[in-house]
This record gives sequence, C-alpha cells and structure tokens, in this order.
Amino acid sequence: MSELEHRTPVEIAGLAADDPHLAPSARNPHVVERVIALTFIAGLILIVGFGYCYWVNAAPWTLGATMGAGLLLLGVGLVAWGKYLMPRGPFVEQRHTLANDEATRDAFAAAIVERGGGVIKRRKMLGGLLGGGLGAFGVVAIFPLLRSLGPLPKDTLFHTDWRKGSYLVDQDGRRVHSGDLAVGSILTVYPEGTQDTERGQAVDQTVLIRLSNENFTTQKGRETWGPMGYVAYSKLCTHLGCPVGLYEQQLQLLVCPCHQSMFNVTNGAIPNFGPAPRPLPQLPLYVDASGYLRAQSDYHTPVGPGFWERS
Repeated sequence: MSELEHRTPVEIAGLAADDPHLAPSARNPHVVERVIALTFIAGLILIVGFGYCYWVNAAPWTLGATMGAGLLLLGVGLVAWGKYLMPRGPFVEQRHTLANDEATRDAFAAAIVERGGGVIKRRKMLGGLLGGGLGAFGVVAIFPLLRSLGPLPKDTLFHTDWRKGSYLVDQDGRRVHSGDLAVGSILTVYPEGTQDTERGQAVDQTVLIRLSNENFTTQKGRETWGPMGYVAYSKLCTHLGCPVGLYEQQLQLLVCPCHQSMFNVTNGAIPNFGPAPRPLPQLPLYVDASGYLRAQSDYHTPVGPGFWERS
C-alpha cells in the first residue's frame, strides 16, 4: 500500500517543507514575506514620491531616481515572490511500483491544488501591496499628461491685460503722450506694467498708428475710438499669431511678415490680402486731461488666431 494512503492532503503538501536540503528561504517563508513586503512598501512610497516630484516640477535627477528605484524595488519583490514563495518542483514520492488506485491519485491531486491555493491565500498581504504599487504607478503615469498640459486657460484666451483707463506705454515703460507721434508713425505699446512680462509680450502687444491730426473713425460704432487720429490694433495676426509689425504708410496697410497678410488700418484692419481670416481687433482709445493716451476698455473680441471655442 502507498505511503500516501496514510497521510492527509495537508500532510502530503507539507512533505517538501521538511526537506533539510531546501534553501533557508523555503524553510522560513514568513521572513521572506516580510522582506518582500518591505520592498513593495518602499517601491510604493518611491512611486508616489515620483508623482509628487513631477507635480512640483522637481529636478530631473529626482524624477529619475524616484521612478527608477520604485520600479526596481517592485520588480525585485515580484521576482523574489515567484522564486521563494511559489510552489517549486519536481516533487518525488516513494511508492510501490504498481500504480495507485484512483482514490490515492485523487487525494494527491487534491493535496497539490490545496497547497498551491494555500500559497496564494497566505500571500494576500503581498498581493495587496503589489496591487497597490502597480495601481499607484498607473495613477502616477497620468501625472506627466496632466502636469504638462498646465493650468486650464478658462477665459484667459478671451481677454488681455488692457483695462478701462490703462495707460499706453512703450517698451521702456514710458507713457505715450498725444503729441509724441507724427502722422504716419507707428509704435508698439502695452498696458502700463506689463511691457516686461511674458503675457504682456504675448497677448497685450498693440500697434499704435497715427493716421491724422483729427479724430478718426474706422467703422460705424467706433466714432470715439480714434482720438486725434490715433488708432490701435492687436499686434497678433489672426492667421497664426505672428507679430504684425510692418506698416506700409502710403497704402496704410499693416503687413504680417510671416505669410504676408495685409490689413487696412483705415477700415478696422479688415484683411485684403493673405490667409488671415479675420480683422485685427481694435483697441478703443481716449486722451485724458493730461494729454496721455489711455484705453477705454479691453479689446471687444479675442486677439490672435482662432481656437476651439472660436471659429
């Protein structure tokens, strides 16, 4: 009769654990579990640390160190789990040379299944830690996308820093007086205090042109926008946002040097040549009691090329 007939399935499953030739890790699985758990925890902390470092825009070496070390520890723990804690074979059984009966074979098969299932059940903590580490990695992997997109623009695409009463100043911050420009002259201006800022250079830059010495109306409804012959238009081309900095005085055209769009400054900067699809927005002006040029308000339409909420 086979030796297995005198043992329960659990006893059969524990035969290998009594083998003196097994590695110490196999005879002390709880110690190995603790070591693997520590690697999973450390890896999880480092992965979360990478997410934090990326969010605050830390130094590149910090990003590489936290992500690399975190993935390394998770990988080491997973390999150690498979090598030292999962069932290992082959298992050899000393038995009678004749084949066992069906009941014995069923008992042995049940023991193997129970032993393998027991390994998995006993490792719920490790499985949870591994799942937590991989889950954290999955969440953190979204951080580069979210962080790199930057803040939501909200309504910043519809407005500039021009406000009611804003002084027109040149690149040096000097306020523009109504007597500064001769007829036919052109000057790039900004709302006071923004000429040295990134946003000021990007969206606030405005072309100031003096067309005459009398009040000038470019379109119906804009009778007060051109005091003493001064008109002001956004410097951002409505095609691709290039700076419209060339002025053809004889033809009274603003010209974009990138794709040669031309805008007639006498009729509201309507494009009459080139790929620009819309007129340049006009800034309404007034002259204060001291003779300085100031803005009546912000632009009435968004500046620059179209975007997803503006066709």
